[in-house]
Amino acid sequence: MGPSRSTAAVGLAALLVGAGLPAAAGQGHDRGHGGVHPHGRGHGVTAEEPVRFMTYNASLNRAVEGGLQQDLATPDDAQARAVAEVVQRTAPDVLLLNEFDHDPAGRSAELFRTNYLAVPQNGQDPVDYPYVYTAPVNTGVASGLDLNQDGVVGGPDDAWGFGLFPGQYGMVLYSQHPLDADGIRTFQDFRWADMPGNRLPGDFYTPEQAQRMRLSSKSHWDVPVRIGGTTVHVLASHPTPPTFDGPEDRNGRRNADEIRFWADYVRGPAASSYVYDDEGTRGGLRPGARFVVMGDQNADPHDGDSWPGAIQQLLGHPRVQDPLPVSAGGPEAAARQGGANLAHLSDPAHDTADFADDPAPGNLRADYVLPSKNLRVAGAGVFWPAPGEPGAELTGEHPFPASDHRPVWVDVVPGGRR
Repeated sequence: MGPSRSTAAVGLAALLVGAGLPAAAGQGHDRGHGGVHPHGRGHGVTAEEPVRFMTYNASLNRAVEGGLQQDLATPDDAQARAVAEVVQRTAPDVLLLNEFDHDPAGRSAELFRTNYLAVPQNGQDPVDYPYVYTAPVNTGVASGLDLNQDGVVGGPDDAWGFGLFPGQYGMVLYSQHPLDADGIRTFQDFRWADMPGNRLPGDFYTPEQAQRMRLSSKSHWDVPVRIGGTTVHVLASHPTPPTFDGPEDRNGRRNADEIRFWADYVRGPAASSYVYDDEGTRGGLRPGARFVVMGDQNADPHDGDSWPGAIQQLLGHPRVQDPLPVSAGGPEAAARQGGANLAHLSDPAHDTADFADDPAPGNLRADYVLPSKNLRVAGAGVFWPAPGEPGAELTGEHPFPASDHRPVWVDVVPGGRR
């Protein structure tokens, strides 16, 4: 993968501080998994004001290593401009981007912030994110094992997570509120076999493969965000699609257990005692902590190819609430496109992904922002305008101007209890 994770963290800090930007409390602490840096805002906000959390699979991935960084080096990439305009129209305070290629120095994350988000797009107001977090992921990281059992070791299907190069399909978190750098936990190395009652297909993997296989196809991050005097933990992930495998359903099983990881993590000590992070610290989130589970979970409650009940592990969780965000464009697209959509059980108003160009699944609810029940929800939505509504040209259909996924946002009052 190139530099070690420790080197990657130091590299990101050096890049930003070297650019003449101020350091902040906790920023210099090297957790060995990425970097956090403030650019000077986020104070003076109370925990009684609504804060918008948004997840967006922005499809800012490229086929070659360094390709995204090259595209973002100028402010002229059409797809990146469309993604930035979507963000500016929705104006989230805390933003998770999935499928954003990671580079060890965090340069792409910084270029997107300065060349696109901070620049008005099509007359929209720019958005400034003083705090940025990104870290390595498992996609494209060579396992040294024949994980797809084709008799050859190497290639994207034998990486810990499917990818052509280390960091492809990564993640980045942008925030207008300070991040608790010392409190960040990552779970990139957690082994699937160490989850009790896991769904590992033991008859597919060899004993060595089953023992070493990592759970996260990308990574799981717990990033504490400080809002006024309250901390909200962003629990970010992007489980593998439950497709592209065989009858063993290894990806469907993995997807379900990647979702289960957060369900166990927030349930309490009895359920989360098996968890360990990349620093070796054991246990899950402390009882009573506020959190928001965010990301492309690649699982619809009723439709598509996910493992039965996969996303219900969160939707039916005693500590999690589902604000059921809706759009006007989802139902319109499902009716107009027809195909598999006509047989779906889920309400298309909740759809977040336009998969009409792939006739098998149709459109699905794949992306989620799920707050803990001790947070008060003030609003929610899916950015999928119906034709003729402002911003509809940014969603479109294949080939998509921005992404085949739609942003999902939820407004919560961090200090308010439900």
